[in-house]
Amino acid sequence: MSEKLKQLREQIDRLDDELLKLANRRAALAQQIGHLKEDGTVLRPEREAQVLQRLQGNNSGPLSNAAVAQLFTEVMSQCRALEAPLTVAYLGPEGTFTEAAALKRFGSAIQGRPCATIDDVFHAVESGAAHYGVVPVENSTEGAVGRTLDMLMQSTLQICGEVMLAIHQCLLGQHCGISAVKTIYSHPQSLGQCQGWLNTHLPHAARIPVASNAEAARLAAENPNSAAIAGSQAAAIFGLNVCAENIEDDARNTTRFLVLGNQQVAPSGNDKTSLVIAAPNRPGAVHGLLAPLARHGVSMTRLESRPARSGLWEYVFYMDIEGHQADAKVAAALAELKQAAAFVKALGSYPVAV
Repeated sequence: MSEKLKQLREQIDRLDDELLKLANRRAALAQQIGHLKEDGTVLRPEREAQVLQRLQGNNSGPLSNAAVAQLFTEVMSQCRALEAPLTVAYLGPEGTFTEAAALKRFGSAIQGRPCATIDDVFHAVESGAAHYGVVPVENSTEGAVGRTLDMLMQSTLQICGEVMLAIHQCLLGQHCGISAVKTIYSHPQSLGQCQGWLNTHLPHAARIPVASNAEAARLAAENPNSAAIAGSQAAAIFGLNVCAENIEDDARNTTRFLVLGNQQVAPSGNDKTSLVIAAPNRPGAVHGLLAPLARHGVSMTRLESRPARSGLWEYVFYMDIEGHQADAKVAAALAELKQAAAFVKALGSYPVAV
């Protein structure tokens, strides 16, 4: 070993020792804060968002901002667990992208509760079986997840946060001779995200939609003439080989997930508010819904229509706007919007994903 290499490793060892001391000092302070909290709330989404935003703003590299967020999310996760472990429900089983989104948001120091359906995630949080839930709401290629939107309309839960997860699909199988593949299992959204690749490489294989990509991997593990489209983490869980990577048609393929809970989240300084609105049945009604936002300088980032299930050709609109309900201009726009709309439900204000 060269003398220079030895010196550098010794510096790293000293820094690691210092990092360990600092991490434990941080954990001790987090414990003290936990004892001082009067309401017993373990997670403050706005505070954690502010921490990550500040650290990313101060980051001079060489670590990327994404790496800084991942590192300190895990630090906060471990510190948070010293107060009380959080139970987080997610669309399962283990190995789904929704589990990956839950871990990205909360870190590894949680008790995961995989659920069979999106409805079950909502019910787990509503019943108190889980502190928070994570569900997919839209994909950049395939659009909105209708069941999540329907449940948001019905549920008393609040949106407490969002997670943006880059989705990289893989073809998984017992063997990687794809010419022998007769059947492909996957979630309908994943099949849609990869249809160009499938048309080129496996045009004659039957495409079978299933409840989750993890379920697809389980089925592929039982049938040597089948394959699954899923994330690479599912290959390790179900003992499959990764036969092809990044088979999604759009390299920027991203899914947005929502964090559900029972708390109102305070402003973080960089927030988003989600609404569901019904327009009165008269000419120009939709324009009337948008006019209050324009008058008060509130930007809309998303508008999605959905059948209202209350009558033929009746629709509700899901809307995301910039800002928090407590912001003066947002509050003024919402007050005016409630006068113009037949129905308005605030689904939550929460920090923008970092």
